Amino acid sequence: MTVEKKYILAIESSCDDTSAAVLCNNKVLSNVVAAQEIHEQYGGVVPELASRAHQQHIVPVVHQALAKANIDKKRLSAIAFTRGPGLMGSLLVGTSFAKSLALGLDVPLIGVNHMQAHILAHFIDDVDREKPNFPFLAMTISGGHTQIVLVKNYFDMEILGETLDDAVGEAFDKSAKLLGLPYPGGPLIDKHAQQGNAKAFEFPKPKVDGLNFSFSGLKTSILYFIQRETRKHPDFVKKNLHDICASIQYTILEILMEKLMAASAQTGIKEVAIGGGVAANSGIRERLIGAERTLGWKTHVPKFEYCTDNAAMIGIVGYLKYLEGDFSDQDIAAKARYTIQ
Repeated sequence: MTVEKKYILAIESSCDDTSAAVLCNNKVLSNVVAAQEIHEQYGGVVPELASRAHQQHIVPVVHQALAKANIDKKRLSAIAFTRGPGLMGSLLVGTSFAKSLALGLDVPLIGVNHMQAHILAHFIDDVDREKPNFPFLAMTISGGHTQIVLVKNYFDMEILGETLDDAVGEAFDKSAKLLGLPYPGGPLIDKHAQQGNAKAFEFPKPKVDGLNFSFSGLKTSILYFIQRETRKHPDFVKKNLHDICASIQYTILEILMEKLMAASAQTGIKEVAIGGGVAANSGIRERLIGAERTLGWKTHVPKFEYCTDNAAMIGIVGYLKYLEGDFSDQDIAAKARYTIQ
């Protein structure tokens, strides 16, 4: 049987990456991302600068996505966009552009939850990876979010636990800043950790009830540790950078895995998927893949390009919503805080 082809243009602008993608049903034809290097000099994302950069990038990024996919805009079946959560100024740029384009082309408009998209990115058609079976557990780990989600089907998800303060990506980046590493520091901690001893230094793991997380106390303990040791030896960080990074990463991954194992034990579910920018971390990938052998889990790790913010993941949700006829009206508004329903 021939499946009717639907072409979805997706737009992602929740933080500091402007991205556009074109999907034919659940297959990615293009996935273009424009990063914003301006934030590096400030050591973090500046919301006002991010929204201005989105305004500069969005037209050329969409044009490039359509050109790479070799699809004329008149062939598009729908426009999907990130409604939230994220930075309001950044979201407004993508939302306004998507609404205008959908209106101009007279095609359906589809608002997408960014966190839901990180989870459903696993359903992008990819011959190299097997798709999760419902129900499964998803752990979304990024610079702004840390959640464990029970995924019953595409659009029935329940948050079992989440961070009470800082997200795991923020813990990585701020720890890196304490070590004098440039922004974004999370990938650099991962890089140095691969050359260090994870048991060289011990950091406390916060005691948090249930399946929730907390990382603010860990960051404080790392700060005090570095201050104490550099008072005794001014070049302590430089001489021990690999071991410090390995120890920080080990502690963070222990926190994540302990909660994920508790969620698996509580629900009886042994199929697990990860998503979000921190899913690109080599350590969490190794730990999760190792759980297949030690815990009998079936695990799903996304391609690197679908971990960080990208429009392809918005597009797959857009396609699934298109099949359901779940369209948005022109009065839809961006939502900085937007929980998984």
